[in-house]
Amino acid sequence: MSPSRSPSPSPVATALIPGLFVLIWSTGFISARGAVPHADPLAFTAVRFSAVAIILGLIALVVGARFPSGWKAWRGPLVAGFLMQGVYLSGTFEAISHGLPAGIAALVGSLQPLLTASLAGPLLGERVSPRRAAGIAMGFLGAGLVLLPKLGATDPAGIPPVALAISLCSVVALTLGTLWQKRTGGGGDLLASAVLQFLGGTACAIPLALAFGSGQFDAVAPLWVSLGWAVLVNSVTGVLLFLFLIRRGAVAGVAALFFLVPPVSAGMGYVLFGETLTWVQIAGMGVAAIGVAVANRG
Repeated sequence: MSPSRSPSPSPVATALIPGLFVLIWSTGFISARGAVPHADPLAFTAVRFSAVAIILGLIALVVGARFPSGWKAWRGPLVAGFLMQGVYLSGTFEAISHGLPAGIAALVGSLQPLLTASLAGPLLGERVSPRRAAGIAMGFLGAGLVLLPKLGATDPAGIPPVALAISLCSVVALTLGTLWQKRTGGGGDLLASAVLQFLGGTACAIPLALAFGSGQFDAVAPLWVSLGWAVLVNSVTGVLLFLFLIRRGAVAGVAALFFLVPPVSAGMGYVLFGETLTWVQIAGMGVAAIGVAVANRG
């Protein structure tokens, strides 16, 4: 990231960082839930992406991150960010604004590795092993156990069909962005790539907000807290912790950490907003996590 080496964190800090990463990443769905009453979700994501792109860009300049040269090298991360950040997160915030519980939104997002594994064969020519196929089937079975019992229910824990459809479409965009990134190559400076991805996300979010958003953005304390948290903690700090973990060589470990995000988000949603899950849904969340883990190792 930088030509000069920064001091290594202490062993205690290194041990705590994975858990901190899960907590921070899980709050992305909670900050969306907190912002919904006070802002149009598309306007919120447009402001968020713009701020994150600026802050990460300044950090990249300070530490001397190496940006690729030429439009072809920029196109890959920009398109990936357009889909993975812009379409996915804008859709997720829109789904939550339509009543999708935060824990369910996190679970739907966690299906992305399953969709990626399913499409990698026909689109990228990758072989799907029997073990991976079993993991994909288990993951979707677990997701069905979570989603079907409350689909269309009108109680606070219900899952509105329109909101679920928006969330599923956004995960398809996340999957396509991931496949695009794999096809075009994900090498190069990781921080520079993150900056370009958020620029791509901004290029998606601003036109979406202008074309389809209501423009609501109430200047109230809860909204500013949610926005500040989403920008500085969930996005900037979350991305930097993610890059730190990747640079420690823990790629498989980082992938495993994402399996913890749905239950942590569901727990936060219960404490903060009274969102609940049935025992069948909790069991389904566990089955889905195991399925994703098996598919990733396939």
